[in-house]
Amino acid sequence: MLAMLSHSLTGLRVATQLCAAWLGFCLLALHGLAFGTAMLSVPAYGTYQARVDEVLAADANGIRTIVSSMRPIGDTRALPIRRARILLPPEPNVEVGDLIEARIRLASVPGPILPGAFDGQFHAYFSGIGAYGNAIGAVEIVTPGDDGDLVRRVQALRNYIGERIDLGLEGASAAIGRAMMMGDQSAISDETRDVMAASGLAHVYSISGLHLSIVAGGIFWLLRLALVSLPMTLTWPNKQISAIAGLSAAFGYLLLAGGMDNVPAFRSTLMLALIFGAVLAGRRAMTMRNVAIAALVIILIDPASVFRASFQLSFAAVVALIGIYELPRLSPSGSGGTVDRALRFVSATAWTSFVAGAATLLFSAYHFQQTSPLGVLGNVLALPFVSLIMWFGVLAILAMPFGLDGPFLKLMGWNIDRMVDVAELVAGWSASLTGNPILAGWTLLAGLLALAWFAFIEGRWRLLAPAILLPVVLSLGFAPRPDVLIADTTQAVAVRDGARLGLVTGRTDSFAVDVWSQHYQSQ
Repeated sequence: MLAMLSHSLTGLRVATQLCAAWLGFCLLALHGLAFGTAMLSVPAYGTYQARVDEVLAADANGIRTIVSSMRPIGDTRALPIRRARILLPPEPNVEVGDLIEARIRLASVPGPILPGAFDGQFHAYFSGIGAYGNAIGAVEIVTPGDDGDLVRRVQALRNYIGERIDLGLEGASAAIGRAMMMGDQSAISDETRDVMAASGLAHVYSISGLHLSIVAGGIFWLLRLALVSLPMTLTWPNKQISAIAGLSAAFGYLLLAGGMDNVPAFRSTLMLALIFGAVLAGRRAMTMRNVAIAALVIILIDPASVFRASFQLSFAAVVALIGIYELPRLSPSGSGGTVDRALRFVSATAWTSFVAGAATLLFSAYHFQQTSPLGVLGNVLALPFVSLIMWFGVLAILAMPFGLDGPFLKLMGWNIDRMVDVAELVAGWSASLTGNPILAGWTLLAGLLALAWFAFIEGRWRLLAPAILLPVVLSLGFAPRPDVLIADTTQAVAVRDGARLGLVTGRTDSFAVDVWSQHYQSQ
């Protein structure tokens, strides 16, 4: 009887898991029907009225926006697309909710540059973006949006903070400061991006769990320390009060980072909400169950995010860190003096960087075709500066209403400069080691399966799948070089010529040819 019951429960568990997988695929299709769009296949030009949904970035080159409800004016042909990403001129200063009219040139969303590389069309489809374009000539604001709208108020606050950062800092410091405090990466130069990527620090200027943890976690610990230091508050639920304050700080930071439109920041905020929720309930915060709940919520809201690099990278890092933490004799100990604690902090930072870097290495190589062999060293050297950047940035924002943000911005800028110095140093050391691997498609699935094994299996056996994965990928995982490469717009064609790719047609300075040169040494 017990054997039959056990067998039936096992069968029920397997059936439930299969049904959950099937529902996941169905959810992706339903999400596409609800939020997907027809994709523009041929260029279009004409006068349109459109509603501004998002302001992605604004600089001297123009205002990058997402618009919807595009209505043709006059004899302009109607388009079946739901939304479009449009570059508008710097003037007038359009805001979220404005109804604008302009002559717009539209083109199809570009596809991947390399076989298996980032597919902008796939992600644009699930975001409802059917075309890219730019305005030609003047833009007219037909109807301004409602100034009382929360989105407009948040955007105005973000614009104000960005202006204050630009006044207090300059160059790369201002660009990285805007990126780390409000998620605007538009001003970061290609040179800075290359240096940060080569040193393994590209994640620093993309708001994610690291930044939210520094802000929310710092608020939590500082407030808790202050409360336990006061005799009158010793009987208060200090831990719960601090958790509420930390969670509030996380949500405030999320608003500055772009809200739910900033998918990595939203995902990290959700994970922090579960952690602080566990603290409020008096339960253990860092568990695989909380990670699973966060993943399920995100999949329910945006199932297409599973295919995004940011989703895979962040959850790979979190799962690896929690899994290593749960292994016997690897969890931290709180004993020891000041020197021991300092040494443990340094070793914990190095160990965390190594584990997170190892867990995300395959996914980074697959999605970005780039590796940073000295990334662990770069993170160990730069993370102290990153923490100070975040804290001086928070203090600067709090001081802005009083006009006292200048000193904090200067301190923030100094630490940004030191972080960039570290990035340049590490990038120089790793210049001869950096590669541009092109991995086969099956390696991504193998990495996800190894990650699932690591998450579900307990004890030291969970290390088996990652240990097997590494030599298999290194020996069999590299994709063969293509014989012919054709750009998405057919404006460039390259053909294999021995060990190299020879350019048949196209400009040598085009973006596609530049990427091919980096990865296939075309000429």
